[in-house]
Amino acid sequence: MAKKLFIKTYGCQMNVYDSARMADVLGPLGYAKTETPDDADMVIINTCHIREKAAEKVFSELGQWRLRKLEARQAGGDVTIAVAGCVAQAEGEEIINRAPFVDLVVGPQAYHRLPELLAKAERVRATKTGKGRGILDTEFPVESKFDHLPEQVATPPGPVGFLAIQEGCDKFCTFCVVPYTRGAEYSRPASAVLAEAERLIAAGAREIALLGQNVNAWHGEGLDGSTWSLGRLLRELNDRHPDLRWRYTTSHPREMDDDLIKAHGELSGLMPFLHLPVQSGSDAVLRAMNRGHKAEDYLRIVEKLRAARPDIALSSDFITGFPGETDRDFEATMALVREVGFASAYSFKYSARPGTPGSLMPNQVPDEVSSERLYALQALLMEQATAFNRGMVGRQLDVLLDRPGRHPGQLLGRSPYMQSVVINDSAAAIGDRVTVTITAASASSLSGEIAGQLEAA
Repeated sequence: MAKKLFIKTYGCQMNVYDSARMADVLGPLGYAKTETPDDADMVIINTCHIREKAAEKVFSELGQWRLRKLEARQAGGDVTIAVAGCVAQAEGEEIINRAPFVDLVVGPQAYHRLPELLAKAERVRATKTGKGRGILDTEFPVESKFDHLPEQVATPPGPVGFLAIQEGCDKFCTFCVVPYTRGAEYSRPASAVLAEAERLIAAGAREIALLGQNVNAWHGEGLDGSTWSLGRLLRELNDRHPDLRWRYTTSHPREMDDDLIKAHGELSGLMPFLHLPVQSGSDAVLRAMNRGHKAEDYLRIVEKLRAARPDIALSSDFITGFPGETDRDFEATMALVREVGFASAYSFKYSARPGTPGSLMPNQVPDEVSSERLYALQALLMEQATAFNRGMVGRQLDVLLDRPGRHPGQLLGRSPYMQSVVINDSAAAIGDRVTVTITAASASSLSGEIAGQLEAA
């Protein structure tokens, strides 16, 4: 009888990818994914360290799983509890010490070793009647985890597949924990990327998002033995499957080379949407953040992108209240937002991450000041997002239907610009690629009617 595996995923799309691959790794051991945790034999909490108080939120959730474990033991069974991801990497020892009922703590670079770690945890449980120290693996191995992952796709990806091509970060922004939790930048060879793309397509993917902490820093070994850039890789993927929709995220301005920008104007399948975090419009703040670029560099990239692909839509990340940020610095951010015009954005007030240089900087901005600036920034970004979406009313958009809506007969999909599109059509199905006439818009979504079928699932 198959054992049931429940994975709760927090954070970025890379974590979504990692969760899927953990399911692939555990599949040969008899674990099948379930969407309901109540009867799960194993629970994995795949954590993210980006949000404020991330570790404390993990401990709070673990308290609930402790009760689930106790209930299972009283009934003569057990539940294996594992913590994975970036909080596991950063706080592994603390998790083991504060939550001794946790069986496994595994960092992002070690989940390919889950079968071995699970066997160790089961031996500990058998020899110590359930009372023992959990198994911890947060090492950065010499070998790449990608070389040890199973080729098969245990769970079909659905219409949208995620494919990690790059991992880690060498940028060391002073606010960020990623270099410490994900390690140094690593690029998978093109042959491995292309092979995994083929598996995702065979399993039903009709859009593939290439993933990486600095995805446009990808420089992998090409099929000809030379080092390829991301632009070259995208050309190969698009040439092989021009009918697919291709995306990539998340990018760094320092890695937006001319060849990649050119690809946006040349590749039919590359969607006209780019998430390109800038964080601040102030050169002084960017320098303190160790971003390695100025505001004018970012604006120059935007200009080139729009010259290559006039209809491209941009998204970004912003932080308010970084240590030392003045009113003048914040106004520079607002000015950059007004000049660029964003279709969407993520914005947060700065919160110190232990172990990062930013947490030790002087001139920490008071929380009320950071909050006030964040509200003003979000109001401007919301105004721009609403205007962008309303500009779609009356237009026809290529929409890939990828999930059910809240009501019977309702389906949701994504436009080329990553907008959520709602339709009501009982004849349509998840996986269909349709032309939708947009009839209404809000700041967060579009509604429309199917005008034609591009491709059925």
